[in-house]
Amino acid sequence: MTGYSQRYFFHCGHIQMDTDNSPEVIDVSPVVDWLVEGAPGAPLSQDILLHLATRLIDCGIPLHRSAVFVTTLHPNVMGRAFFWREGETKVEVGEAQYSILDTDEYKKSPIVYVSKTNKEVRRHLANPDCPDDFSILQGLRDDGVTDYLMTPLEFTNGEIHGVSWSTRQPSGFNDQQLTGLRRIQPALSRLAEIMALKRLSRNLLDAYLGHQSGEKVLSGKIKRGDGEDILAVIWFCDLRGSTTLADTMPRPEYLALLNQYFECMAGAILDGGGEVLKYIGDAVLGIFPIDRKTDNYKDTCSLAIGAANDAIQRMKDLNKNRLQNDQDELFYGIGLHLGEVMYGNIGTPERIEFGVIGAAVNEASRIEGMTKLLKRNILISGEVAQQLDDKWHSLGHHSLRGVGEEIELFIPHSK
Repeated sequence: MTGYSQRYFFHCGHIQMDTDNSPEVIDVSPVVDWLVEGAPGAPLSQDILLHLATRLIDCGIPLHRSAVFVTTLHPNVMGRAFFWREGETKVEVGEAQYSILDTDEYKKSPIVYVSKTNKEVRRHLANPDCPDDFSILQGLRDDGVTDYLMTPLEFTNGEIHGVSWSTRQPSGFNDQQLTGLRRIQPALSRLAEIMALKRLSRNLLDAYLGHQSGEKVLSGKIKRGDGEDILAVIWFCDLRGSTTLADTMPRPEYLALLNQYFECMAGAILDGGGEVLKYIGDAVLGIFPIDRKTDNYKDTCSLAIGAANDAIQRMKDLNKNRLQNDQDELFYGIGLHLGEVMYGNIGTPERIEFGVIGAAVNEASRIEGMTKLLKRNILISGEVAQQLDDKWHSLGHHSLRGVGEEIELFIPHSK
C-alpha cells in the first residue's frame, strides 16, 4: 500500500495488521479469558502475577514493574503485597504489620488514595509537568520508570484494593496499552478476591484453631466426631494466683497481663513447633504430635522440653521487667506428659470445637497441678523423661487426683 509499510504479526494468538504510522492494536482478550478461567497453571497468588505480567508483555504491553496490594483480616497482619519486576522469575511476597498505617510512607502512597476513592492513579513521569504528589514517585524515576498506573481492585463486599503497573518505554504507556491494562481489571478483581478469601480462611483458622487443626478443617474434617487417635506430648500450664489478680486489677491491666503471660507460654509452644489448642481461662493446652511414620519420640520430646525452657526464660525476662516497674512477680506451672489422645471435633451440632480428649490430657493437667504442691515451675512424666538424653531427677511416684495409678514425676537436675 502507498505510504505504508505493512507487516503481519501475532499477538496473544490473534493475527493483526500494524502500520508504521499507527500504534499497535493490543488485544488482551486471551488474558481476560485466562483470568476468568481461574488462571490455570498458576495455583498461588504470586504465580498468577508472574504469569499475568508475562502474558501482558506477550500482548505488546512493555511492563517493567507490577505490584498487587490486598488487605486481609488477621490479628497481626494488615495486608499482603506481591511485587514483580521485569526479568525476574519469582514474585516477591511481603506482609505489612498494622504499624505501617501510621507511617508517612503509607499515608502518602497511591494505594491509600485508590482504596478511599475507588479511582485509578496515573502518573506520566515522562511528562515534565507530572505532579510529584506520592512518596514512591522519585524512586520510580530513579529506576527509569516513565509511566505509572494503579487501578482499583474492587471486591464484591465493597473493599477496594489495588494493582499497579509501570513501564520504562520512553514515552510511557500509549492509549492502546492503557486500555489493555484497564480491560483486565474486572477479571483480575474477581480472581484476586477468590485468592484473598482462600487466604482469609487459612488466616482465621490458623489464628483461632491453630495451623494443624485449621488444615484438618480445610481438608474436610468438619463433622462432629471426625478425628483420629494420635500420640503426642501434651503441654498444660497455668498462671497461679490469677483469681486474686483478676479481683484486684483493673480489667484492661489484667487482660494486658494475661496476654503477656500467653506470649511467654503459647509463644514458646508455637515457636518450638507445637500446636496451641485452647486457652482455658489463664491456662494453655498444647500438643507436640508424634509422627507415626517415623516414631520420632525422642525428637518430639526434645522439642517440647526446648519450648518449656524457652517459656521459662521468657517468664524470667517478664518478671525482671515487672520487678523493675514495682509490679509483683508472676508464678506459674508447666506439666508435660506423653500419651495417646483423640484429636478431632467435639461439641454440639451447632457449636463444634477441634481439640484433644483422653486420659493423657487429664493426667497432663494433674501433673501441672502438682507443680504448686511441689513448688516447681515444671514437672514432666516418666513417659517424657525416658525419651530424653539428659537425665532428669525423679521426685518419686505421686497420686494424682482422678488418676488411678501413681505417676513418677521428674524435674531437671539443675532445678
